[in-house]
Amino acid sequence: MVKLTIQEDRPTPKEVYNWKVYTYACLACWASVMIGYDSAFIGTSLALQSFKDEFGLKTGTAEEKARFNDLSANIVSTYQGGCAAGALCSYFVGHYLGRKWGLFACALVFCVGAVLQVVASSSTGLGIMYAGRFIVGWGVGVASSLTPIYVAEISPAAIRGRLIGIYEAGWQIGAVVGFWINYGINLNIPYGNKQWHISFAVQLIPGGMLALSAIFLSESPRWLVYKGRNVQARKNLSNIRNLPEDHPYLMEEMEEIEVAHERDQLAGGAGLWGPIKTLFRSPEYLKRVGIAVSLFAMQNGTGINAINYYSPTVFKSIGVSGTNTGLLTTGIFGLIKFAGAIVWLLYLVDRFGRKPLLIVGAAGGAISMYYIGAYIAIAKPENNPPGTKLSSGGISAIAFFYIWTCFYGPTWNGTPWVFGAEVMPTFVRAATQSIIAASNWLFAFAIARATPYMFQDMKYGVYLFFASFMVVSIPIVYFIVPETAHIRLEEMSDLFALPPRKAHGIIMSRNRDNANDRPATAINSESFNEGDDEKGVESRNEYV
Repeated sequence: MVKLTIQEDRPTPKEVYNWKVYTYACLACWASVMIGYDSAFIGTSLALQSFKDEFGLKTGTAEEKARFNDLSANIVSTYQGGCAAGALCSYFVGHYLGRKWGLFACALVFCVGAVLQVVASSSTGLGIMYAGRFIVGWGVGVASSLTPIYVAEISPAAIRGRLIGIYEAGWQIGAVVGFWINYGINLNIPYGNKQWHISFAVQLIPGGMLALSAIFLSESPRWLVYKGRNVQARKNLSNIRNLPEDHPYLMEEMEEIEVAHERDQLAGGAGLWGPIKTLFRSPEYLKRVGIAVSLFAMQNGTGINAINYYSPTVFKSIGVSGTNTGLLTTGIFGLIKFAGAIVWLLYLVDRFGRKPLLIVGAAGGAISMYYIGAYIAIAKPENNPPGTKLSSGGISAIAFFYIWTCFYGPTWNGTPWVFGAEVMPTFVRAATQSIIAASNWLFAFAIARATPYMFQDMKYGVYLFFASFMVVSIPIVYFIVPETAHIRLEEMSDLFALPPRKAHGIIMSRNRDNANDRPATAINSESFNEGDDEKGVESRNEYV
């Protein structure tokens, strides 16, 4: 049993924190397992000798290495381009199909792309591989936008960060499998096409599980209200909250959703294009989107996608040699990142908030990257003969790389996704989330295209570049990004109307005052624990 503290914005029946809301979040987050695996396995697959030989990717001469860099960048960036296209399309998918069936559709598309990659060979050429990577990317792009929206829309405010954090945990589970699978394959599967066929075919497992899981999801009540299906929305909210439809808490939440929707409709109009027009006419909404996009720019500026997609190259630059050794060190990186994501999910994101985590993560990560860059500049490990054992300096550089992972995993890894999913009104959330998710994939696309050439030309300068990016992010987060932890989705407009450094305290203080002033009959029910009315918004412990 894990003891988790919940900070409430108002007295809440214990039934609200039920197994259903966690189950629906976990089912939807098969999407992130799918995304995590696909983002991680490709780099180590490209390092398999069987894959190189099948497609004629030799790396003996400088010319062959340049060709391999080009093809590697093409394979990785084609996927990123598909992700960006899918993220932009997710608004239309979510508008017409909703969150539930939108996730089902993107899972089917993903599986089609995975099959195309498995059947690629030297006889078909890389064209079908590129097509499969783009199609898979499209499914990933849609899922990366719809999943955080869905989880945010079904979550109670007090555990919203934790539930959206399941999305990040799923991503890391998929990544761990993706990082380790080729190490196991290289050790246990005889040389041949079967090696890389297995790693590509495994994509079908999370894709198929997402399609199956989507069938059992309860559609977002907020999306149903947006579509005018209020009766069904009330039923779904009752199911998700595990409360009867006439319970005071549920009636109050439903009223908040309907009032917010009516206000948003008056401001933006109905239909497909009304929210988009409102978004681009509203400086306030564009400001929120801009902050969320900047967080993803800074996340990519940490160097994470360079490591995700080219991890063997990263470790080789530090002095690690040999395919198996490179795959092993990559696998350890994945495990540390996963552990950091779990700590972030269970203990950090809703306890300490978003801003402190981002600032601490950037500071610790920058120090680690500067150390690695300094080691490479001084020791020049690229000049070591093949098979050279790591020096004590090289071991310390590896240690600082893992320290960097310890800072990144519980901070920048998932926090931008939480922020982007929670700061917009429902009626524009699908449109803005598609823009935010697309920006992430476009930044990743740029990193994926540039990384092979950055390591070739900049050498230790790559690490100094990423470290400096993290340093720059600290004042941006401190002065511009408001804290959003424990703020209800319907209160985000109030939050962003206040000075960023003071907004969170003002809103939380107002909510405490309102909770104390609210008549006891408005919130009393036998489902409360004794003394909950007196505690107001004080923390209480929940066991899950």
